[in-house]
Amino acid sequence: MLRVPSHISSSEFESLKIQDMTFVAYRNEIYPSKYEVFFEEHAVIVVLEGEKKFSSPTQEVYVEKGDILFVQRGFYLMSESINESYKSLVFFFDEKLLKEFVNLHPELFNPEEALTVLENPILPLKSDENFEKFIQSVFPYFRSRTELKNHFLRLKFQELLLHLLELDVSKRLRANLYSLYIGEKVDLSFLMNSYYLKPLTLNELARLSGRSLSAFKRDFQEEFKTSPALWLKNKRLDYADFLLRNNSKNVSEISTEIGYESVSHFIKTYKEKFGVTPKRHG
Repeated sequence: MLRVPSHISSSEFESLKIQDMTFVAYRNEIYPSKYEVFFEEHAVIVVLEGEKKFSSPTQEVYVEKGDILFVQRGFYLMSESINESYKSLVFFFDEKLLKEFVNLHPELFNPEEALTVLENPILPLKSDENFEKFIQSVFPYFRSRTELKNHFLRLKFQELLLHLLELDVSKRLRANLYSLYIGEKVDLSFLMNSYYLKPLTLNELARLSGRSLSAFKRDFQEEFKTSPALWLKNKRLDYADFLLRNNSKNVSEISTEIGYESVSHFIKTYKEKFGVTPKRHG
């Protein structure tokens, strides 16, 4: 699994940062390439060459040159190159810079249309001539050594958002960006039931929910009457029990699927909850 932007390495990507925040990454992929990507930040993928398929539980999107995808933070997508020529730029949305942008352009947003979660994680947009010229204007900064690069890239971030808002005919991106600006919190039940099998830390879950870790734990206790760690443990064990009763996978495979690195630890915790060791029900 590739976590972006934290797994972006100089050996695989060229990237530009604004202070310590990854702004854009460039990757010329080697075919064939199929892997799962977890987006730690909201991202915009701009297809420069070639074709690719992105899959989520609710969508399958094929892209080619000129296509743009906005991907919400916290989503896992399966990424699969279709040919050898695939190249892309991936821009990341730092929320501090986003708030700076909204503060500068409040007239572009309607507070009554805030949208916390897109119905699907991928929002496709289509490039135009002006956007293509903007993309070409970004490349020189990968080689630039000017001491003002940080300031130039801040302006490029603002320019990127203006172009995207112009291309966003549906206004869904505009509404989603405004909800990020006002710090709207994600529903905890939706979040936890979407991610309980994913290898996310409590800090990451808190961030995806739009809360600090302490606020996340407090709100979670109020809603579920238990701690996040205990809820996750029981939810995963219940799912393991379901798989044992309805699936042909063995104990080791199920242990891995629900996030246990040690089979013996899984067996022990399963027995503590259900009173028996895990075994497949034939």
